[in-house]
Amino acid sequence: MFETVLVANRGEIAVRVIRTLRSMGVRSVAVFSDADADARHVREADTAVRIGPAPASESYLSVERLLRAAARTGAQAVHPGYGFLAENAAFARACAEAGLVFIGPPADAIALMGDKIRAKETVREAGVPVVPGGRDPELAQAARELGAPVLLKPSAGGGGKGMRLVRDLTRLEEEIASARREARASFGDDTLLVERWIDRPRHIEIQVLADGHGNVVHLGERECSLQRRHQKIIEEAPSVLLDEETRAAMGEAAVQAARSCGYRGAGTVEFIVPGDDPSSYYFMEMNTRLQVEHPVTELITGLDLVEWQLRVAAGEPLGFKQRDVRLTGHAVEARICAEDPARGFLPSGGTVLKLREPQGDGVRTDSGLTEGTEVGSLYDPMLSKVIAYGPDRATALRKLRSALAETVTLGVQTNAGFLRRLLAHPAVVAGDLDTGLVEREVDGLVRADVPEEVYEAAAAVRLDALTPGAGGGWTDPFSVPSGWRLGGARKPPVFHLRVREPLEYTPRGTATVSDDRVVVALDGVRHTFHRAEDWLGRDGDAWHVHDHDPVAASLTRAAHAGADSLTAPMPGTVTVVKVAVGDEVSAGQSLLVVEAMKMEHVVSAPHAGKVTELDVSPGTTVAMDQVLAVIAPHEEAAE
Repeated sequence: MFETVLVANRGEIAVRVIRTLRSMGVRSVAVFSDADADARHVREADTAVRIGPAPASESYLSVERLLRAAARTGAQAVHPGYGFLAENAAFARACAEAGLVFIGPPADAIALMGDKIRAKETVREAGVPVVPGGRDPELAQAARELGAPVLLKPSAGGGGKGMRLVRDLTRLEEEIASARREARASFGDDTLLVERWIDRPRHIEIQVLADGHGNVVHLGERECSLQRRHQKIIEEAPSVLLDEETRAAMGEAAVQAARSCGYRGAGTVEFIVPGDDPSSYYFMEMNTRLQVEHPVTELITGLDLVEWQLRVAAGEPLGFKQRDVRLTGHAVEARICAEDPARGFLPSGGTVLKLREPQGDGVRTDSGLTEGTEVGSLYDPMLSKVIAYGPDRATALRKLRSALAETVTLGVQTNAGFLRRLLAHPAVVAGDLDTGLVEREVDGLVRADVPEEVYEAAAAVRLDALTPGAGGGWTDPFSVPSGWRLGGARKPPVFHLRVREPLEYTPRGTATVSDDRVVVALDGVRHTFHRAEDWLGRDGDAWHVHDHDPVAASLTRAAHAGADSLTAPMPGTVTVVKVAVGDEVSAGQSLLVVEAMKMEHVVSAPHAGKVTELDVSPGTTVAMDQVLAVIAPHEEAAE
């Protein structure tokens, strides 16, 4: 076994790998960019090495700097985690050339399965069924021959990045261009492929393990059908769809796929499965790395997949056969991401002011967070994963809903509350899943309203802060919004607040305020909130409550009278600017593209008019709600 392993990653997966290294008595080396100097994975490793500035291209994606860090710390092996260089064949080869063991499959297997077209051809020859499709350079022609709907996918990577579902072929060229930009940004390669889209499919994947002695086993399946924008958000094992016969057949197909490329280590073979005919499954791709959702397999098999990655990489044979694999109980995982469901799931950011992550009693949290963590726009939005295990599916779902209600990440908007509601959806509870379910039901799962008790709690916090003696200092009694008036009747206090829209609020309940909680009683119901600065949280949801100055707001509106200011929908970087000051634009015309956390958002003209201000250019870093441009409407449009 290795003495020292370098973990070439960050965030929750780096922390996860370090945990197993510690349990095995292996020394861990973390790497970090300037943005991650105080990150959790840096604190938990035995040794940490700075590898460059914040952009991933100059740090986590720099093969040269990673190899130099390994040499400086005496590492004998490198664990790539997932994302970044985990499926980069050139990195695997560079590790071997530097005398390092790459804890993953051979470079040739990565290259083969990383090329989605070659992968399909290879597994087809091994007898595994594949989805009809085509690739560059005849991409557009192949898409039209298949007929709508079709799915565009990057050839060089997965994870939903760069994927586009095209139902209207008149938009094909535009969608191809957008997919290429995102694929290039995510994987450094804009090659695409196209596949026939199967309506209401289920996404089921098989975990495989292979050693260097000819042994290959599968560890059952994971159901990954709950997705949004082609990215998994809930995963579970096993799938309620499969019977034992189909499970065995898909498992054997996955084993054959792994053998066809000379695989070694932990990998995942992904299948698309028609929900009305589970026996008709099709190979989609093979992920030549550890999957984000690996904990659900660990919980139902009792195996530590990271440990087996290390043992296989060290040359050990698998210590069990296929007949020894037992699937016991049920596990479900939820991915906590820095995104705001109420703003169309746009990426969010900020400083983690208060953190509470559930553990124990069948609940596990894999996380890269600590209080004080800065969540920016440079890296993937996934912050942590909450996983629940039970003897049956109903128990696991119930435990996970409860765990998400206990999850607190104030200072950064997350999707925890949304996921909790999704897990309570009747179709999810019944196991009636498909990859389009979330998109169809999303409006009913997003909490668009702000409950009155949120404003009540926010008002209570402000009133408490202004109460004479609060905080140990003196407060001018005439500044306290108590409603008291000299020589006049007492009037209730009024607060100008804003969560999404400005609101003038008058408290009407009672409240108890402490340093980290607020309890309000409203209409006979007590509501308890976690609090940190201007943030309130409850049951996985969080609200950032701002003070609103109506006078300042009116002055801003007057300054831009008759025009619409286009603001940044999320913190990020402007990558495309399609207009200039003085240009005439039409309603709905795309003007700019803002990218954050490997996601693109197109900013469009709200109406026809003229560009009177343009405050950004390609490469400009912007904050959420920062003004990007101003569009003055035509007189006839204003009328």
